[in-house]
Amino acid sequence: MSKKNNPTKNDSVLTKSVQAIAVTILVFGAITMIIPFIWSVITSLKSAENIFSHSAFWIQFPPDFSAYKQIWERIPLLLYAGNTLKVALIVSIGQLATSSLAGYAFARLKFPGRDKLFFVYIATMMIPGMVLLIPNFIVMKNLGAINTHWALILSAVGSAFGTFLMRQFFLSFPSELEDAAKLDGCNPFMFYWHILLPNSKPILTTLGLMAFQGIWNDFQWPLIVLNDPSKRTLQLGLSYLMSEYYTDWTLLMAGAIITLLPIIILFFAVQKYFVQSFKFTGLKG
Repeated sequence: MSKKNNPTKNDSVLTKSVQAIAVTILVFGAITMIIPFIWSVITSLKSAENIFSHSAFWIQFPPDFSAYKQIWERIPLLLYAGNTLKVALIVSIGQLATSSLAGYAFARLKFPGRDKLFFVYIATMMIPGMVLLIPNFIVMKNLGAINTHWALILSAVGSAFGTFLMRQFFLSFPSELEDAAKLDGCNPFMFYWHILLPNSKPILTTLGLMAFQGIWNDFQWPLIVLNDPSKRTLQLGLSYLMSEYYTDWTLLMAGAIITLLPIIILFFAVQKYFVQSFKFTGLKG
């Protein structure tokens, strides 16, 4: 008489198999994404004559750190970093304010056409950024913001994705909490300011990090709206290490690594909140 299979055992084997496949895919993806970073580090530590004379992942010994010294002489890196930091901080704070307020309104306040308005607002995320370059440029020109940092700030201070993220998080709060706050005399803004925001540190940290990183790494929009060399951002400043006929790869890679370090440090500093935001963000509504 044949033995019947144990369903629990089969489910356990299936679960382990799925987990093994998922881990394999994630490891492969991680390796694929980290290879360009490793190549950049290795290239930045080579002398100019050894960049193309050996394989891409050949490590020069002893490493040449001269590019990290020369980069400060070739371009005003501190000026570009200061410009980028100013814009990134203002945009991050602005997105946190606008997205949290809009997300609260769409999640907790009831007004005519709320859901339809939210749908239209979120639909703007499907519009490619390239399509918006000319309209945004015309708007900034009419505002007199071209060749100023305001062109970078005003065009990024609002975020449809940030609003969506905050709305989903605010929806995860139980309605009983809001009812209790009303009984204690809280108006809608007091509930938002004193109860929701203090309990939204993970999602606020994540949104702030995303906004900061987006501005810190932005190249296309600053290239279009900034002409004054003293107002250049980091990514735009690094591009001037390349010319039509020659690119100093060691300097360019050294500059890229220096530019990337603050983002890496910032990410590890807020990693706990970053993970918590995806763990606790609800998909309700």
